[in-house]
Amino acid sequence: MVKSTHFFKTTNVPVSRLRLVVTHGPDQGATLVEDGDNMAIGTASDNALQLTDQTVSRYHVELRRHDDMIEVVDLNSTNGTFAGPVRIDRGRIAAGTELSMGATRLRIEDAGVGRAPAFKKAELGGIYGESAAMRRLLHAVSKAAASEATVLLRGESGSGKELVARALHDLSPRSQAPFVTVDCGSLSPTLVASELFGHEKGAFTGAHRQRQGALERAHGGTLFLDELGELPGDLQAALLGALERRRFTRLGGDDEIAVDIRVVCATHRDLRREVNAERFRLDLYYRLAVLKLTLPPLRERREDIPGLVQRFAITCGHDSDEPLFDEDAMAQLMAHEFPGNVRELRNIVEATVVMGDLPELDESDRPAASGSSAELDDFAGATYKEARGKVLAQFEAAFLAKLMERSGGVVSEGARQAKMDRSHLLDLLKKHGLR
Repeated sequence: MVKSTHFFKTTNVPVSRLRLVVTHGPDQGATLVEDGDNMAIGTASDNALQLTDQTVSRYHVELRRHDDMIEVVDLNSTNGTFAGPVRIDRGRIAAGTELSMGATRLRIEDAGVGRAPAFKKAELGGIYGESAAMRRLLHAVSKAAASEATVLLRGESGSGKELVARALHDLSPRSQAPFVTVDCGSLSPTLVASELFGHEKGAFTGAHRQRQGALERAHGGTLFLDELGELPGDLQAALLGALERRRFTRLGGDDEIAVDIRVVCATHRDLRREVNAERFRLDLYYRLAVLKLTLPPLRERREDIPGLVQRFAITCGHDSDEPLFDEDAMAQLMAHEFPGNVRELRNIVEATVVMGDLPELDESDRPAASGSSAELDDFAGATYKEARGKVLAQFEAAFLAKLMERSGGVVSEGARQAKMDRSHLLDLLKKHGLR
């Protein structure tokens, strides 16, 4: 078992950068240039841009580069986030747009392409990803695993948070000690308390014997708190006390029990929004969010789909030398939105191995978009071959545009990431007017 990440090799990948310029308010003149991933703005110290404007919330807004636009997500702020007269809860703006929050106005600018450290290989601790976003995550996992710091994993359901938590344990010096999981979202408040702290015989109705809790069972190892955002308020205070003191008592008990644990937690909720809404304790958030890792949804790393399919097909019993999916089926997968993320893809692969055909993909959660390949009116009067060609052309154009953004416009880098011949990539770029 790996005990240290010291020898893990890294490289650099191109990343889009944003520049924030405060044009009005108490912090006028402040400027920040950073990678365009999850840039939070607010008065709390762990924001990318910390403001002193008291009309701005602790965690006010998050910005994220998305293709050629910038995604704006208001974090349930008190006074809102505005672009002109329009209040934005979640939306996309162009570079150069000025946002207003409280008494502060700031301009969001494109700062070009920079470089960021990434893991050199496409797999670490059972986590796979060829994409730049995943290899940056693998780099962060390799660094975090070597530390004792508490880690907060953020990501949509099915994006692989438990797999990352397990890798953080398996790659750490605690790898030979227990890895204990508590799913805070699947248990009643009473059962969560008992699961965390254990109980003495007779502590409550049905407590017929003494039981060790997860904190006690994880002694020397890692405690993984899944769906932490579902933890009730009274238990948040009890958990904070136990983590701060490294001591706790079982339910119905009097004796304090000392523990030595490393904590990793995960949630599909944005705990900063929960803090602003006073549904999650700020002091507990600070205690748990020492290191923050965000897992990208599968729809934002589509180039990983073929490799994931290959791995899932093997584990699901596909022993043929022929690919599991033909060109048409793979095109459907590449165009699918995957609301269930990697978990949904694995289920699709397993169903295909069992039944022999790609199951019907549920597109009910897919957002409608002008010009989308989902609009059947575009195919009125077309033959199957013509319609299929149009869908594939739309996919190619979108994929190539994203690929060149990730590669900073460098064709050789794009060919390496996509595992394509450079001359073929050049031909496709010319075909779609991207070169």
